[in-house]
Amino acid sequence: MSVDTAAIETVNQSFYTAIEDADLDRMTEIWAEDSGDDQVSCVHPGWSLLTGRSEVLRSWALIMANTTYIQFVLTDVQTNVLGDVAVLTCVENILTAGDEGDSSFAAGKVVASNVYLRTPGGWRLWMHHGSPVLQSDEDDEEEGELDR
Repeated sequence: MSVDTAAIETVNQSFYTAIEDADLDRMTEIWAEDSGDDQVSCVHPGWSLLTGRSEVLRSWALIMANTTYIQFVLTDVQTNVLGDVAVLTCVENILTAGDEGDSSFAAGKVVASNVYLRTPGGWRLWMHHGSPVLQSDEDDEEEGELDR
């Protein structure tokens, strides 16, 4: 693993830890600054495209304020470094809790693409795009058969 790949994967893990810990200060450090007409962007599963650092960070503040518990287990992580740009793709296996006082949990999968830029301060997140993976009962049965 290259030094760049290790650094990107470390920042990527910090990104997910910031979400789990509802740490908006850390999230703010991870995102790149807008540069003129070039603005960061984010697509949360089921949301429209968000552009601009302030709009993206506002969305994370909203998510963090309204999420009682969330945990990410990342699988199928692939990192490609192309000079000063890196693309990391992964599957987010997510476990979330219901509202306060509700003891239920929900699980889901999201395929994510995270684009990082090399900056003087290190690798920073430029674009996050999450797309939900929809599974049918047949998919679950097929997975169960493969496990046997």
